[in-house]
Amino acid sequence: MQTQLAAFIRDTPEGREADAILRACVHCGFCNATCPTYQLLGDELDGPRGRLYLMKLMFEGESVSAGTRLHLDRCLTCRSCETTCPSGVRYGRLLDLGRHTVERLVPRPALERLTRWALRRFLLTPLLVRPTVWLGRLAGRLPAASASTRRPSTRHARKVVLLQGCVQPALDAGIDAALARVLDRLGIEVVRAGQAGCCGALSHHLDAIDEARVLMRRNLDAWWPLIEVGAEAVLASASGCGLHLRDYGRLLADDPVYAERAMRFSARVRDPVELLADADLSAFRLPAPRRIAFQSPCTLQHGRGLRGVVEGLLGKLGYDLVPVVDSHLCCGAAGTYSILQSGIATELRDRKLDALTAGDPELIATANIGCQVHLATATELPVVHWITLLDNAAIKT
Repeated sequence: MQTQLAAFIRDTPEGREADAILRACVHCGFCNATCPTYQLLGDELDGPRGRLYLMKLMFEGESVSAGTRLHLDRCLTCRSCETTCPSGVRYGRLLDLGRHTVERLVPRPALERLTRWALRRFLLTPLLVRPTVWLGRLAGRLPAASASTRRPSTRHARKVVLLQGCVQPALDAGIDAALARVLDRLGIEVVRAGQAGCCGALSHHLDAIDEARVLMRRNLDAWWPLIEVGAEAVLASASGCGLHLRDYGRLLADDPVYAERAMRFSARVRDPVELLADADLSAFRLPAPRRIAFQSPCTLQHGRGLRGVVEGLLGKLGYDLVPVVDSHLCCGAAGTYSILQSGIATELRDRKLDALTAGDPELIATANIGCQVHLATATELPVVHWITLLDNAAIKT
């Protein structure tokens, strides 16, 4: 695609990056075939090709409106289009640049700005999240958490760092406890840094870039001593957080103090399934086969390129995985998307649940807390993190 960027962005690092991404696009439209919002709304401007064209016009200095911002807001950032694209267009990165630019050119109304600020403050404050989750469970609006939060106390030579996160400990602290128990049986100790918290993804995707950088630097300060004394990997049980951790190197590439450390840190980030895929799992066995449906989060299959890996591991353990049509499509959770674009998110969730339950599974498993809670609010089936299935299959000794 030919471009002629406007003076306001042409000679900036962001402009050069946007130009390179735009020029990679051949405008074939294959991306629309796998875009959830295009499939749902049928509007070219609510698909990757249309949004990319809107951003091209904006970067070239054409007039920008609130309508431009709306179409960019409606993107789930699922990156299914990137998996499909034959030209390797980095659409997700272009969208980051486009959203940041449109925020400056067409500022949001005061109420929208306040809503987004309040979301960040609320979700980044555990003292506010925990009582809200408790009230949500009391009212039957939120699913119950995993049963056990017991963590092993055994020390091992092999160590990994585990992200504590911001929202997941309040929604389901049992997930990380289950991961710690599973790794303990494999001779791996999980350590956590007390000062680390939110990975920064929430702030980043709401265009609070400076706030996101503060959170990322704080985490690096907290985790780096653990890495220096031998932690072999950095894990996040939520695939959305793991994807953002993996991106620290790029996001802090221009930071004179943290750039090198961030790059080395990103190289150590692993999804739990990467650590477990080739491990000896003889200590885990199902007492009887169970039919399950696996919902592969977009951050796992498109962001990390780990499609089918969790499913393969669960299949080896004896789980009977039912087929799920259109498994590449987003469930609609997408961080705060289910709050800010609730109508679209609800319809995508319902379609996803229809696909997941068509094979009559006993439960639904996933790999991201946002997807887990989003799906669980609209089905009677248990929706669990896949690592808890592995924990439950541990042979008792």
